[in-house]
Amino acid sequence: MSTGLTIRKDAALDFVSVGALVHRLDPGVIPFRKATECKIHVSGGEFNVAANLADCFGMNTGIATAMVEYPIGDLIAERVRAMGVKPFYKKFKHNGVNGPNMATVYSDRGQGVRAPVVFYNRSNEAAAQLKPGDFDWNSIFSGGVKWFHSGGIFAALSETTGEVIIEGMKAAKKAGAVVSFDLNFRQKLWDIWGGQKKTVEVVARIVENADVLVGNEEDLQKGLGIPGQDVESKSKLDPSAFFAMIDKATKKHPQVKIVATTLREVHSTNRHSWSAVAWINGKTYSAPTAELDVLDRVGGGDGFASGFFYGLLTGESPEEAVKLGWAHGALLTTFPGDTTMASAEHVRAFAKGGSARIQR
Repeated sequence: MSTGLTIRKDAALDFVSVGALVHRLDPGVIPFRKATECKIHVSGGEFNVAANLADCFGMNTGIATAMVEYPIGDLIAERVRAMGVKPFYKKFKHNGVNGPNMATVYSDRGQGVRAPVVFYNRSNEAAAQLKPGDFDWNSIFSGGVKWFHSGGIFAALSETTGEVIIEGMKAAKKAGAVVSFDLNFRQKLWDIWGGQKKTVEVVARIVENADVLVGNEEDLQKGLGIPGQDVESKSKLDPSAFFAMIDKATKKHPQVKIVATTLREVHSTNRHSWSAVAWINGKTYSAPTAELDVLDRVGGGDGFASGFFYGLLTGESPEEAVKLGWAHGALLTTFPGDTTMASAEHVRAFAKGGSARIQR
């Protein structure tokens, strides 16, 4: 079964994304109001996918992003290097007082009946100041690129970041790359400068350039402005509403060949039922359902996207690509932090029905 995608055989870079790098402060199971210490995780939806593809799956990846020249920037840049991602930085100087800054995400893990709590400090964020012309796409893509990716959180940061995505997508298309976009709708970010009307307007212009979309039913409704049923009204594991919206989405954007999402039913903070589905060139595919004991849920969706993209990039069947994404996303919830600690062998074993029996 053809995926409908044309993927370059040879290129210096398998994958490039454009987005914002952030650092996440994580006090573990302690809520912030009682926290005395935190772990620091480096994250960002677009970076997470690039990092997972490089570290777990051995692919050549890069990220175009903002970098501030101060100690927090140094910390983040070290983690980018450690994950094997090639950086293409637009550099900013910190004034020693109020920025520009690398954004901070605050996220405890919750426990049992207590849900995780996430909030942000994106004040004077360097990534929000990125604008068209800040990256030399011809130079970045000069050795060839197979896949280009961005997401809705970066698009929502300011009036210029969506334009950066569109500029990068058009350059990537010209270079022969497959283009993907994770809708990742975040109401609070859009509300600051435009709300729902601006969301639909900006995202529609971005998606015109995309071959592959990642996003759940709510993302499709609110990001693309496609009417649908109440997103809370059915089981989170029932893909019927998601598939019902695909026809509407592809009629609006007929160049889109693939739409995929994870399915997650949250029983408690640490117990989730997990699956994934995809519409690929007119056919639908579903992963099994796994019962997860979750250590840290942040980054699971990016874990799915990276495993799914890896399967597509390496010519796996559509069924296998969905399973690889599902397996990698599931494994990622067992690690602290936002990026992978899995090996490709571990992912493939789980995708084939592996168990948690001790490996000796």
